[in-house]
Amino acid sequence: MITLKNVSLSFGEKAIFSDINVTIGQSDRIALVGVNGSGKSTFLKVLLKDVEIDGGDIQKPDFVSLGYLPQDGIECKGNTLYKEVESSFADVLELQQKIDDALEQTYEMDPEDEAVYELYDMIGEWQEQLDNHEPQKMKSRIERVLMGLGFSMADMERDTGEFSGGWQMRIALAKLLLQTPSLLLLDEPTNHLDIISQNWLEKYLSQYKGAIMVISHDKAFLNAVTNKTYQLKFGDLHTYSGNYTFFEKAYEERIDLQRRKADNQKKEIQRQKDLVNRFRGNVKKAGMVQSRIKQLDKMEIIEVEREEKKMFFRFPTPPPASQKVVEVIDMHKSYGDIHVFEGLTLRIDKGDRIAVVGVNGAGKSTLARILAGEEPINAGQREVGVNTVIGYFAQQQAENLDPTKTVLEEVSYSVKNEEANPRAALGAMLFSGQDQHKSIDVLSGGERNRVALAKMLMNPANFIILDEPTNHLDIKSKEVLQEAIKLFEGTVILVSHDRDFLDPVVNKVLEVRPDGSRMLTCNVSEYIDRIEKEAESK
Repeated sequence: MITLKNVSLSFGEKAIFSDINVTIGQSDRIALVGVNGSGKSTFLKVLLKDVEIDGGDIQKPDFVSLGYLPQDGIECKGNTLYKEVESSFADVLELQQKIDDALEQTYEMDPEDEAVYELYDMIGEWQEQLDNHEPQKMKSRIERVLMGLGFSMADMERDTGEFSGGWQMRIALAKLLLQTPSLLLLDEPTNHLDIISQNWLEKYLSQYKGAIMVISHDKAFLNAVTNKTYQLKFGDLHTYSGNYTFFEKAYEERIDLQRRKADNQKKEIQRQKDLVNRFRGNVKKAGMVQSRIKQLDKMEIIEVEREEKKMFFRFPTPPPASQKVVEVIDMHKSYGDIHVFEGLTLRIDKGDRIAVVGVNGAGKSTLARILAGEEPINAGQREVGVNTVIGYFAQQQAENLDPTKTVLEEVSYSVKNEEANPRAALGAMLFSGQDQHKSIDVLSGGERNRVALAKMLMNPANFIILDEPTNHLDIKSKEVLQEAIKLFEGTVILVSHDRDFLDPVVNKVLEVRPDGSRMLTCNVSEYIDRIEKEAESK
């Protein structure tokens, strides 16, 4: 369907792609993976021809259509939600209008005129095209997709300008899904979705008729929707014929094979050198010695692929905690006429590891701020345990860094513990040497997130609240954070929609809903199975 031949691209002295060769088939479902900065988003823009390549060729037939969802930056207004999404069917609506106009024209024509029959033929062709689009199902398809992505029937007539950034991206995703392009290019499509909507999207994409290429740092999502993996690493593209779990295993096997071949070659080189040294002064063996020397000179040295740098950190040892960590009793919270919580009672005990889930807007981040003591309540009580020491990572933490400070200044400013070592913490977060003197305002999203995490390490806590801590982190960095949470001996609250990240580290799920919240003893995958069964039984 699309073929890339010897595609090369550099930004300055940095090679982004080095002679990439690959073919994307019409039913391929591809995970595009690599560390932050490896060129994943750029690869999608190359396919779209939004970025001009330095060399090579991209072959795409005219009939192949591409649909692209960027990470953010899409906004629409001036239309109702339904009308905006209906615009995805512009071709269908245009066909219907052409048929209607042509029929009107036939009423005014002479029935004996040969042009009438030609017009009827055209109408027949247009009608056949229209029937293929099944316009009678258009309304139900629009509603199905919008409601699957978390909108309600009451939203259908709302102006799109009323929706926030995350919901704007959902509108864009809905339009894209309904356009059904030959190849869907999705850059972090789950960033703005809650767990329920993400689960719906996984099922929808698994039935999608065309090809898919998706960038995501959510392993469970990639495993559910892809059957091929493209890895970008140091400018090279490596292809694997399986989902992310398959790729992880195959990648380790490939690197292990390289290591064994390199080790065997080193042994062989040493053996040949030993023979040369042993017989170098033997005239009778001169021919053999020269032959071995030539072999050694011609030998192509096997090198093991370099590994990308990986961040490393551990949360400080928590101070002793009391059994009750935090409790809210008959808690009410409103923003004007919007009631977020009405009479919520919740107790968090020592050792709890809780995933907070719920639809967007249900109050997950609000609850995190209340538990952290960062948000006042309108009524009720918030009681903190005697020995509770809170560490809080806000969803907007990375955006709230001081742009006038350097990386080192920002982290050093937050130190309240004499034993804290800002330089070491930043080094573990991949800020070494001069990187620690970079200004905050030039950092990428992933770099800002790592600075915000480093600030958390400056002060020991026994109760950590993490609101979307994995935003902008690549898969390897998320695994490091996940391991740090596993080893943390305190109490944890996690707001996230990444179930692969959550499942190994939580023992409870707090479902936040407008009509009441509930605590379940399970992981997130078990929670999703439970709500699906509950929905089927209704």
